[in-house]
Amino acid sequence: MNPRHIARCAQIAMILEVSATPKPGNVDRDHDFPDVTYGHFLVSAIGVGPVFERAAMSNDKVGSLIKEAVEESTKWNGGRNTHFGTFLLVMPLIMAAGRGDVCAVNEIMQKTTAEDAIEFYKAFKCVDVCLGSVDDLSVDDATSTNEIGRRGLTLYDIMQISAERDGIAQEWVRDFSRTFAGARMLAEKVKEMSTNDAIVYTYLTLLAEQPDALVQKKFGSSVAKEVSRKASTVLKEQSIDAVRRFDDELIRKRINPGTTADIIAASLFVHLLEEHDEIA
Repeated sequence: MNPRHIARCAQIAMILEVSATPKPGNVDRDHDFPDVTYGHFLVSAIGVGPVFERAAMSNDKVGSLIKEAVEESTKWNGGRNTHFGTFLLVMPLIMAAGRGDVCAVNEIMQKTTAEDAIEFYKAFKCVDVCLGSVDDLSVDDATSTNEIGRRGLTLYDIMQISAERDGIAQEWVRDFSRTFAGARMLAEKVKEMSTNDAIVYTYLTLLAEQPDALVQKKFGSSVAKEVSRKASTVLKEQSIDAVRRFDDELIRKRINPGTTADIIAASLFVHLLEEHDEIA
């Protein structure tokens, strides 16, 4: 598949995700956050295009490519964190797509190295990322990269260690199961509603199915579970007004289910690849 086409699918996926509204709790085209805006997300998605193209032509160095994407993104959006989690998800998918089969992403992950893990840790120095407290191999500990090298831990190993508390890591070690499920949902929903609404309702479905990891890190498990419960209730009401009220509530409380949004972006990428493979 054409690397430029793959890169464009990833960029468009990121733009569609942030543009969908009302997507409860997150930046979209109708409202910004005090520190990061809709425009910051757009320039990030457009700015990383060359990195995505290189990734589609690469068989290795996923850690370096993730770091490059973060660096390129921050050049365009004033150092803000807009897509860190999304890059962790789409980069191995882009590389798998470049090899001809996005579903073979597990091969990319299994071949990661300690160098990939170290480069991934370096990416955290570029932006402010919300992290949970850990005792071992903290990205805030300057000795962690030396320890990774000493123990020969690959990036996949790091994701296995992190999977219990991190939703992005869970995708890595569970064969991107939620990402591919989201892509299938999107494919079905766009047959009966607009792309915008398909994104919103797929997002709500994923949020209802599993508490958001970012919400849990910021507010605790009880809040994260309550957000998921409310998402389930909103889905049952089948009312866009109910979605807007839920959005207003989360925005007011500054609760942003960012991990779910990252997974939606990855799902959109897979969906777009499948929908537009004939023009690749």
